[in-house]
Amino acid sequence: MKSISGPLFVLPALTLIALFVLIPFLGVLGLSMTNFDIYVLASSANLHFIGGANYAHLFHDHAAWQALETTLTVVLAGVPATLALSLICALMIESIAPRWRGLFRTAFFLPVVCSTVAVAISWRYLLNTRYGLVNHLLLAVHLPALNWLGSPTLAVIAITVVVVWKGFGYGMIILAAARREIPEELYDIARIEGAGVRRQLLSITVPILAPTLGLLALLDVAGYWQLFAEPYVLTQGGPMGSTMSLLLLMYDRGFRWWRWGIASALAMVLTIIMWLFAWLQRHTKTSWREG
Repeated sequence: MKSISGPLFVLPALTLIALFVLIPFLGVLGLSMTNFDIYVLASSANLHFIGGANYAHLFHDHAAWQALETTLTVVLAGVPATLALSLICALMIESIAPRWRGLFRTAFFLPVVCSTVAVAISWRYLLNTRYGLVNHLLLAVHLPALNWLGSPTLAVIAITVVVVWKGFGYGMIILAAARREIPEELYDIARIEGAGVRRQLLSITVPILAPTLGLLALLDVAGYWQLFAEPYVLTQGGPMGSTMSLLLLMYDRGFRWWRWGIASALAMVLTIIMWLFAWLQRHTKTSWREG
């Protein structure tokens, strides 16, 4: 009886993983090697196995490379910015009077629980060239108004800012909780030894919070690679495809042009990229610990 009790306990979890992870993954992998499109719905005779032709098509597709570049830019710029802003706000909240902490904690965390679409729509009005509040503030300090969502470079920057603003509160809450677990005696000893705020931050706070920062980095990378709602609402992938993310391109190919084989290949490429980043983060973390 003991020999089968363990498998019986994990069977429900394994069943859910198989139903919602493994089987869909194999289904997408199979679709990525076919010419599945809207014509297949009319007749299954139109369905053909084409092997890696979809992947070869993506390799020569300029839109796919541009989407990869845009998504990678948001990941490489947004993840460090999110972690830095989360850490700064967490340390600020822990340093102010306790009666004000709840107010600031709520204010910083509010964007996280708001609908992504609602946030994107709000920012679309804020960044509007003619009547947006951001440009009104720039004009108030005698700076030129900018076409935030009409310029390829500025549009990517604007989307990155929106993504960071939307997500930094989650990391702030976790880092604030982790900061409270650091013994205050360490800071007392550091002050006695003459260490300033900067030295305390670099020698005590950041090293102790490094595992938490690593976990948040992994979560942020996974989330930012799946960038979709912000560019879809703000720019619809424009101007000139400059804000087309991989997930938005997958949606465009699958549900606008009904090329589900190409969309499935994009999904597999995105999955592989996220696995590589997860492996790299884990490898870097292991090397850091051994060093």
